[in-house]
Amino acid sequence: MDKAVYSVDGKELRKIQLDDTVFAREVSEGSIYHAIRNELANLRVGTASTKNRSEVNGSGAKPWRQKGTGRARAGHKRSPLWRGGGVVFGPKPRDYSYSLPKKVKRLALKSILSLKAAGEDFKVIEDFTIESGKTKDLVKILTNLAPQEKAIVILKEDDAMIRRAGRNLPWVKFLSYNRLRAHDLFYSKNVIVQEGAALNLNEFYGEGK
Repeated sequence: MDKAVYSVDGKELRKIQLDDTVFAREVSEGSIYHAIRNELANLRVGTASTKNRSEVNGSGAKPWRQKGTGRARAGHKRSPLWRGGGVVFGPKPRDYSYSLPKKVKRLALKSILSLKAAGEDFKVIEDFTIESGKTKDLVKILTNLAPQEKAIVILKEDDAMIRRAGRNLPWVKFLSYNRLRAHDLFYSKNVIVQEGAALNLNEFYGEGK
């Protein structure tokens, strides 16, 4: 498929050929679901913890005799039925992370790229950098291509100056072409891809890779 390449001023410069196996393939919704679920699970800290009846403070003595009081039977104050007692089947610290097959992850990312490339909010921009590292210079470029809505910029290589310029912009995230995240990419309103990154994506995710 052909896509227009825009300048940093928002003007169309030329066309670029994008690999159909990466940017125009059939979308696999199942792989997208599993990839996003995997990323969110791997981010969980898993530190939630509760105390059961053997761990809470409290006397182990029987509060009152078994019969004759007219009240319900009670064994000790640490019972889950009592205020301040233990928790039944509560959470304990655990590791929520798990591995996802590489083929499923790759299929999910190609599906998301195809989904985004089919819309008007997917734009290819000429390679650029922010030599000054200033936020205002980056905003000037981005506003020519997309409104200030949630956006992803895919870089051809890790650029410290671009990341520095964009660290004060909560609506922009930067991803390297070989380290994409399904969750960020799927939920972004606008996807801006550097021309070099688009060519790298053709090779990195292309057929036979």
